[in-house]
Amino acid sequence: MAMQNTMGARRKLPARYAVILTPLIISVLMSCIVACISTVRGYGLETGFLAVWMQSWATSWVIAFPILIFVLPLVRRIVGTIVEQP
Repeated sequence: MAMQNTMGARRKLPARYAVILTPLIISVLMSCIVACISTVRGYGLETGFLAVWMQSWATSWVIAFPILIFVLPLVRRIVGTIVEQP
């Protein structure tokens, strides 16, 4: 259940958590999608697909998350040199 303050509005995490939440969410979603596609292509939609997919996803996520922690600041700098800032 979400945290709520006395006014009934949901409380948000402090902005400092965005540094870790951004790569966490990106890595979960992307590794899950890529693992699904790879598993379907290599294994097919056979019995046991879900277990194979989840094992593939777990392995992919363990690799993707730490890589994103280190690569995302570089990507932001590259984008900053390409995109005009407001």
